[in-house]
Amino acid sequence: MALTLMKGSEAIAEAAIRAGARFFFGYPITPQTEIPEYMSARMPEVGGCFLQAESEVAAINMVYGAASTGARVITSSSSPGVSLKQEGISYCAGSRLPCVILNVMRGGPGLGSIQASQGDYFQGVKGGGNGDYHLLTYAPSSIQEAIDLMMIAYDKAEKYRMPVLFLADGIIAQMMEPVEMPDMVDFKVDPEKKPWACTGWKPGDDPEKRAVINSLFINTEDLTVHNAVLQEVYAEARANEQRWENYKTDDAEIVVTAFGTVARIVKTVVDELREQGVKVGLFRPIAVWPYPYKALAETALRDSVKAVLDVEVNEGQMLEDVKLALEGGKPTHFFGHCGSQFPTTDEIKEKILAIKEGM
Repeated sequence: MALTLMKGSEAIAEAAIRAGARFFFGYPITPQTEIPEYMSARMPEVGGCFLQAESEVAAINMVYGAASTGARVITSSSSPGVSLKQEGISYCAGSRLPCVILNVMRGGPGLGSIQASQGDYFQGVKGGGNGDYHLLTYAPSSIQEAIDLMMIAYDKAEKYRMPVLFLADGIIAQMMEPVEMPDMVDFKVDPEKKPWACTGWKPGDDPEKRAVINSLFINTEDLTVHNAVLQEVYAEARANEQRWENYKTDDAEIVVTAFGTVARIVKTVVDELREQGVKVGLFRPIAVWPYPYKALAETALRDSVKAVLDVEVNEGQMLEDVKLALEGGKPTHFFGHCGSQFPTTDEIKEKILAIKEGM
């Protein structure tokens, strides 16, 4: 395929369309407004539906309704807007509805800034709404990776009947890169493959085949059974859907953990320090839920590794998962900024060299 220079927001939107998405419900907010703008032009061209909702709350509830029919549905927003969607996201998870949610993260808390951030990690992987639920959560570090993940996102959402969340910091949406766009998926709702979906029922049909979409269980025993099913699904996802990248970690003395755009900065640092003889490598989770605890432990608990450094654009939210993976097995450090100030290569180098000096 030929390479095409595309802006991240537009490329991700196009990838969703090519993956079979035909319903978009959303609301403009920087730095992801180009996604609904692009969808407003493209969805009519492919016979789909674009609807700018009156609010983020309305948008996620429209997702709930459309996803109930078995259609491939998508919504996008940025941090404060995703916060408004949390009740509806919990409803989608509780009702086991496949859908895709894009969070193009910006600085916070509150309205924060319109610049990129990674401050929504807790919200994404620890659950922003009520109840015991999870979202299959991807953290792409390039536009191409976001496209590639989008092409499997709906298949995974439908396999596990759960929403998929993209944690894409604002840089991913606003930058431009050459990408390969995949072919269009010929997706149609098959009622036989989706007996849970509301695809049509009339009196006289088998009552057992009547689909009911619901997350309300007044009887506590019924709710317990429902939650047990959810936990079985999440256990299967944990076993099969962990994704990560190891970069020059085979002989590393210092392993750096990072996700998203920050991991790209760390890769530059790794390459430059390697030229100076410093044995450093990168461990990058691609799926941040389920988190690749075992893979990180196997990487960082080797005898050659003397320390671990976690780098993020937040207060150290993924650091908690890094520490859970290592269980105190290695000295673990953190470097990062809150808000939207991304660490520079020089700052990360200085931190790594200080750790090396103290080993």
